[in-house]
Amino acid sequence: MKRNLIDRWMCALAPAALAGVLSFFVGCGDSTTGQADKQGVVKARFASEEIEGDYMTVWGKRFADHMSEQTQGNVDITVYPYGSLGDTRDINELAQLGVVEFVFSDFAWISSFVPEAQVLALHYVWPRQQTAEVLDWVVNHGAFMPMLEEAFREKNLVPLAIMFEGWQWITSKSPANDMEAIRGIKTRLMGSKILVEQYRTYGMSPTPMSYGEVYSALQTGLIDAQVNPLFANYSMKFYEVTDHFTQMWAEPFLGIPAVNAKFFDSLDSEVQEEMKRYFRSNIVSSGEWINERNAADRKKIESARPDVTWTEWSDSDMAKAREQAMTIRNTTYPELTGARAEILLQALLKDIESAKQAITPAPAEE
Repeated sequence: MKRNLIDRWMCALAPAALAGVLSFFVGCGDSTTGQADKQGVVKARFASEEIEGDYMTVWGKRFADHMSEQTQGNVDITVYPYGSLGDTRDINELAQLGVVEFVFSDFAWISSFVPEAQVLALHYVWPRQQTAEVLDWVVNHGAFMPMLEEAFREKNLVPLAIMFEGWQWITSKSPANDMEAIRGIKTRLMGSKILVEQYRTYGMSPTPMSYGEVYSALQTGLIDAQVNPLFANYSMKFYEVTDHFTQMWAEPFLGIPAVNAKFFDSLDSEVQEEMKRYFRSNIVSSGEWINERNAADRKKIESARPDVTWTEWSDSDMAKAREQAMTIRNTTYPELTGARAEILLQALLKDIESAKQAITPAPAEE
């Protein structure tokens, strides 16, 4: 009954904002995705935030293949790359409503629906070294992940894992070598209030903007800079319209594969566990995959644009930025994230410290 109501609601909305999305559906009111068909096959849609060939779509398809193999074809997942079923905000809403069953999003865009996810947007929280290994420990052994899942479930979503996609880079038309250089730069960010406030406290002029609008905004001068992981800068060709790549080491790009809670709870417990296990057992291996991809894409950018500059902030510049970031962590973050903000943050910080101790080999005895 609830699906029928949602389908009718979607039909009413189709002439307006979601007409393009609905063109991919069989028809309003008779969709069978998310339910077993007469042969017992569960068909599901998986919306990716990234284009064909990029991390979320590649690993989404690997997940779909894995689940088909593990269930002898009884779980049939179709992956839709970025733009197929709407924009970055749209696909999160579609998953929350159950119009699609899965979404591979990130901490920023999904925070419009689950504000607690903004804890993952805080700057200077994660270590530069062995980031994927630390994240793997946090997700698989820490206290943070069950708390985050509770927050997601309240919004009809279940996070299957948190995945590492490399570090965020600022790409800009003018140099962004230090705190003084970035002052006043109009910079596109993902849609997170915490991200906006953090970059604003560095003196920048942050502007949330749809992923698909970034290239033209840079090209026309609407913005001066944007923030994305390295592979996205190559695949979306942002390097064509910016001249400087800058690494602040402030923010890893973390993806969150999530599933509609009602759909997830309708599955056998063995299938549920296998869905979580797949992503959680591939945090490190997919991190290695993306590190290799990022290195290869950097070489391609350097070949295409040998005039592009590459800068990493010094320890002193990072210390200044970290000091500013702490003001957001201590004031703005609790205001924007809700009652559980501090509990989630402290759990995450404790897990990260435990992870670093667990994965660091003990010094050999004399």
